[in-house]
Amino acid sequence: MESTDVIATATATATARTSGQVRRAAASDAGDVARLYGTLVSNPDMQVLPERLTQLAADASTALLVFEDDGGVHGTVLVSLCADAMFGQRPFAVIENVVVDPARRGCGIGGRLLSAVEDFCRAAHCTKIMLLSTASREHAHVFFERSGYSGGVKRGFVKYSRDFYD
Repeated sequence: MESTDVIATATATATARTSGQVRRAAASDAGDVARLYGTLVSNPDMQVLPERLTQLAADASTALLVFEDDGGVHGTVLVSLCADAMFGQRPFAVIENVVVDPARRGCGIGGRLLSAVEDFCRAAHCTKIMLLSTASREHAHVFFERSGYSGGVKRGFVKYSRDFYD
């Protein structure tokens, strides 16, 4: 099954309190994705480039997904498959930048996005899905745990580029 078909299936079958669709981001979504990222972090170096979204849309191992409803983009998530040697040919997945427009939180958009991620990962036969979340985003942690992700199994560590470049 193609990843686009998997995402469409998740959109059609996920139970939510809002209509709309989850789809791969397109170059034309760059402004909306940047706006959503701006609600997550304030980093003057952030650049969401249309050409990068085009590259990601063509990458079978990565999906930048958006939730679109009422003519606008109200949520996004990035999932990347990581090759692994531990379980034969099976990859694991990493989720980054789960963002729902603050005005639309609690409407099922985050659940729809995570459902599409899980369908994408099932199609790739992933062994696990991991995500990192800023330690202070406790409301997001409650959502992730309600969605079946365990915050107590592993501990994440981050080193930003400013700390490993000379």
